[in-house]
Amino acid sequence: MRADRILSILLLLQNNGKMTTKELAKKLEVSERTVVRDMEALSMAGIPVYAERGSQGGWRLADGYRTQLTGMRAEEIISLLTSSHSGYLADLGLGEHFDRAMQKLLASSPETIRKDTEQWWRKLYIDGAGWHEAKETYPYLMTVQDAVWQERKLRISYQRGDHAAVRVVRPLGLVAKRSVWYLVAMNEEGEYRTFRISRIAAAEMLDEPFERPADFQLNEYWERSMEDFKTRLPRYVVSLKLREASFELLKKERFVTILSCLPAKDGWIEAEVDMETSDYACRTVLSFGLSALVVAPEELRTKVAAEARAVDDIYSGK
Repeated sequence: MRADRILSILLLLQNNGKMTTKELAKKLEVSERTVVRDMEALSMAGIPVYAERGSQGGWRLADGYRTQLTGMRAEEIISLLTSSHSGYLADLGLGEHFDRAMQKLLASSPETIRKDTEQWWRKLYIDGAGWHEAKETYPYLMTVQDAVWQERKLRISYQRGDHAAVRVVRPLGLVAKRSVWYLVAMNEEGEYRTFRISRIAAAEMLDEPFERPADFQLNEYWERSMEDFKTRLPRYVVSLKLREASFELLKKERFVTILSCLPAKDGWIEAEVDMETSDYACRTVLSFGLSALVVAPEELRTKVAAEARAVDDIYSGK
């Protein structure tokens, strides 16, 4: 909308001091001619905006002028809240400062905006921890999102292997875990279920509304489900000795959890790790060659040695 764009121009000039037509056009994703027309409209409305000529020129507001049109929409506040989950703020000790700043922003917003923001935030959870980035596509994410926001039932076709099951669910919230999106919903039997949105083969928002459970907390449900998921994972604990460089590489392996480690001694680190299965542990240890040594269990030592001998037989022509 043009009103939103003009407000954006005012805020950009207020925050940056001076910007060229080209810079504004790129920022707003419009043509330079559109920017010039918007500047003419601002001037006619009595806003003290003027152009400085020359190679260092650009548009600027008169000194001392500041717009008071800084009210934010719920969607804009949610975008800021979402950005706080990068993890870097906590690393720098700024997490609490960000939370206080957002509370002040909400407190200074009109009641309707504050309520809209709270409703949005109840239905969206960002989990920055966890597994590696995944390249997935989400053709039905917007349909799912609309059903979550509007609290209307959703008919989905959900792919599991070669089979797709059609079901009607009550969509309660969206969760982003790194680059993977999930839908948390309640099925027709009243049971909570989690769906990976990239596996939704079709989605249709129905006209039928539903009543959201009053006691449902998206963040609490997700954290509980993650703990349950971790307890169901297979475990295979291995004691290793690794060169320091190999230990750093091992920490990046997708299915490896470092349980404990001792400081490096003579260039070697002793570590206890969970590698989930013996086959995966064997392949991973072999990939490090002479930079990794299995201390325990004995069955894995035997397995790695046998595989190493087999490789040697192949290359020696035996």
